Order: sequence, then structure tokens, then C-alpha cells
Amino acid sequence: VAWLTGFNIFKFIRYIKEELLIVLGTSSSESVLPRMIAKMENLGCEQSVVGLVIPTGYSFNLDGTCIYLTMAALFLAQATNTDLSLAQQLGIIGVLLLTSKGAAGVTGSGFIVLAATLSSVGHIPVASIALILGVDRFMSEARALTNLIGNGVATVVVSRWEGALDMKKMQSHLNQETQAEADTPEQVLVEDEVKAAGPPKPVTF
Repeated sequence: VAWLTGFNIFKFIRYIKEELLIVLGTSSSESVLPRMIAKMENLGCEQSVVGLVIPTGYSFNLDGTCIYLTMAALFLAQATNTDLSLAQQLGIIGVLLLTSKGAAGVTGSGFIVLAATLSSVGHIPVASIALILGVDRFMSEARALTNLIGNGVATVVVSRWEGALDMKKMQSHLNQETQAEADTPEQVLVEDEVKAAGPPKPVTF
């Protein structure tokens, strides 16, 4: 998708590496929401698109959570020697597609959603989630990182589709790391506040 849109995914990951490190430490993508909005605007995406895609993606574009839920459900089925027919597997995937939308950017929410899904479906023993409880912290970090990268890529793609992306500015930032780091999200937010305030008014006595 990134190649079709016209940018290198590895350069994009390098561009948001500070946000990725914060997410890695907090295990939650919610902690960098303001920074991601500022950085995507600084990358060349219009503010109207960024303001819609980024917050919406935190509920409806949870790529990492969806991958985790499906793989964890099948792993637990194999670990407990539970035979699942194709219809049952499709049913579990359908339920997971719905329940994954309720997984907010809170640490460990994916594990709770998985437990709720298994209890509602009934094919896989709910007690089997104890097998992956010990590694859920690391899986939570992986989910948050994947969700953050997916939301950033989705913002660039939607901006390109809507003609609201400055390709020259984006390539300039992605190809020159020093220039991309020069404009920090805090500086971008201050510049936006200054623009919104308008020119200073003359003082009258």
C-alpha cells in the first residue's frame, strides 16, 4: 500500500521513530495521539484529513489488535486440541471483527476482548487464555506499534486519495531525517496556535 501511494514504509517508520519509542514504553498508542496529529500535518497531510483519520483509526483501524485476536484464537484452539470446522472459524473471525472495535488504546485491552470473545463463542475453553497471559505484555507492545504504524500509513493514503497531500514536502521529510526532526510536534502546535490567533493587534491608549 505504501509503495502504491509513493513512499517508503521504512523511511516513514524512521520519521515516527520517537513516537514508536514512546508507544514501546507505554504499551499504548493513545499516548502519542497529539504528537502523531502534529507530525502527520508536518509531513504534508492536510489538517482536515488528519483530524478525521487519526482519531477514527484508533477505534476502526486496529491492525495489530485484529492480527493478535485471530492468531491467538487459533493458537489456543490448537494448544487445547480443539477441532474447529471452517464454519466455526469463520464465525469466530466474524465475532472478532466486531469485538475488536471495542478495544481502546488501553494497555491489555486486546487480552480482555479475546477473553470476552472466547466466552461468547464457546468453542474454545476460556481457561486456555492462561497460556498466553505471561507474554501478553510483549504482545501488547507489538499490537500498539502495529496500530500506530497502520494509522499513520492510512492517513497518508487517504490524504493522497483526497488530493490533500503535499508529495514534495513528504518526500523532503522522509529523505532528509535532519529536516524532519527540525520541526518537532511541539513547534508545529505552537505555529498552529500563532496562525489561529492572527496578527497582533495594535495597542491603543
